[in-house]
Amino acid sequence: MATPKLGTSEKGQPMHYSVGALIRKGDKYLLIDRVKPPYGFASLAGHVDEGENAEQALLREVREESGLRVLNYRLLSEEELDWNWCSKGVGVHYWYLYECEVEGDIKKNGNETKSIGWFLRSELEKLALEPVWAHWFKKLNIIEKK
Repeated sequence: MATPKLGTSEKGQPMHYSVGALIRKGDKYLLIDRVKPPYGFASLAGHVDEGENAEQALLREVREESGLRVLNYRLLSEEELDWNWCSKGVGVHYWYLYECEVEGDIKKNGNETKSIGWFLRSELEKLALEPVWAHWFKKLNIIEKK
């Protein structure tokens, strides 16, 4: 099992690095319902591991969680979030959020996801989103800020 890359936050706290893949097909977004905490519906995402960069982690995480292959990607945002905890006990994450174009057939990974599917923008607001994905969807004006 790989070890997440560890850094230090702006406030001197331990920090992990994470990548997220925003994948859209027409007016639908690809989401998983996570098996492991933090629970909720989320786009494909995960830690950057020791020895890899954000782009390598992006390609790996998309493949692991969906079976899809990233053709193209574009960095949408990067940000340190001091409220974003993970099951490994770290409460700060530095995120790299990418928009991705993918190919292939979706293959559900039962170790990572309860389910995987495409959701309309209007459906996203009704889902129990993982907190960091609620943040990203609001920041990108995909769902309404409340």
